[in-house]
Amino acid sequence: MFSEKLLTWYDKAQRKLPWRQEIKNPYQTWLSEVMLQQTTVATVIPRFHAFIKKWPTLQDLASVSLDEVLTEWQGLGYYSRARNLHRCAQALAQKFPSTEEELIKLPGIGPYTAAAIASIAFDQKAAAVDGNVVRVLARYFTINATNPVEEVTEKLKTLLPNKRCGDFTQALMELGALVCRPKNPFCPSCPLQGNCQAYISGKVENFPLKLPKQKIPTRYATAFILRREDGAILLRKRPPKGLLGGMMEVPTTPWEEKKKEEKKQGPIVHHTFTHFKLEVAIHHLSEISEFEGIWVAPQDLKNYALPTVMKKILKAGLKF
Repeated sequence: MFSEKLLTWYDKAQRKLPWRQEIKNPYQTWLSEVMLQQTTVATVIPRFHAFIKKWPTLQDLASVSLDEVLTEWQGLGYYSRARNLHRCAQALAQKFPSTEEELIKLPGIGPYTAAAIASIAFDQKAAAVDGNVVRVLARYFTINATNPVEEVTEKLKTLLPNKRCGDFTQALMELGALVCRPKNPFCPSCPLQGNCQAYISGKVENFPLKLPKQKIPTRYATAFILRREDGAILLRKRPPKGLLGGMMEVPTTPWEEKKKEEKKQGPIVHHTFTHFKLEVAIHHLSEISEFEGIWVAPQDLKNYALPTVMKKILKAGLKF
């Protein structure tokens, strides 16, 4: 059977990850799942340790400010996750639901995360479909669709075991991460190869079907470095909603799709977001300007929630 072969493999091959424990901890399961969205395991492990050390319990995390969470989240990207994490922690501290239906109502928890938490933390029968699962089952069943989440979800529901539901969910994701990789899948060590339709037909890397790559647009902006005589730098907070909401920044012009001619050419910083690239020209201004914010000593910048793009701008600007 599918589940028996998969679980036998998992018992031998699973990685020792800090959020995988014999005693189920819903808080740590939820935290790890949020962190792992769009972020690699290698990047998440040290940050997960840091979060748990700083806020050992869900109540600890729920009691702190959004600014503290955003500061600790620096470098993980996709900062809407941090804002939702903060809101969700306050709800979960009152009651931690165990079903997909209740979990999906919470901030930042979509269909996959709800199913993963219900399955892993509460051992419920739930179809958690992430990119790894899509790849494994699209190959196993040779599903001819470019974004086969619905098809994979329906297939997965027929495979769910009645016992060890959480282990099964993690095993399927682990197989996608370690064996059924996007490129150069290691089919000889796959426990499912005997019935994998893509393997049998010799077309493993043809699945899942790939969408043509789209060229992402570039936006342009000017960033202003304002520095007092004592070395302090002006920072301001971005609006609470939208990209990098609630984070700190140096003042910038709006990020526009048309490039403006710069009279004074300073350093140029390039940064890539998910849906667009950003090109920023850096200018220095005197402290007397129309911009408002707070003055921060260079050695104290680490205490503020600065996204990676702003760190790049400051690094380039302070050298100029």
